[in-house]
Amino acid sequence: MLFEPLFIFLFSGFVSMSAALSAGQLNKLKEEDKPAFLHSRNGQVTVIMIGNLAALTLIGAMAYGFRLLEWWIPASSLVLSFPAISVGITQRLFGDLTNIFLMLPLNIAAIGLLYYFW
Repeated sequence: MLFEPLFIFLFSGFVSMSAALSAGQLNKLKEEDKPAFLHSRNGQVTVIMIGNLAALTLIGAMAYGFRLLEWWIPASSLVLSFPAISVGITQRLFGDLTNIFLMLPLNIAAIGLLYYFW
């Protein structure tokens, strides 16, 4: 079935972890290394809000995973799989700024999936 709890957990956990890690990396950049988008106050607030939304979605995904799956699946995904795939593939492939805006609509879809299938 397409909407198995494992698939919902993996999708929502990955996109939220990826967006949160990208937001964190963008916030840690030195002022001269930041993209032009982050030189305005609205750009900084946007990145922080996307990161916060992604972190809350990650908490929801983890709660969903611990509730419906074996405990070791969400635990290992949180510590190993999600960060490794995010940093190793998506952030290197797209860059942090593009990655955060690519993951934002997917993160909103993940919120809807978690809400609907909870």
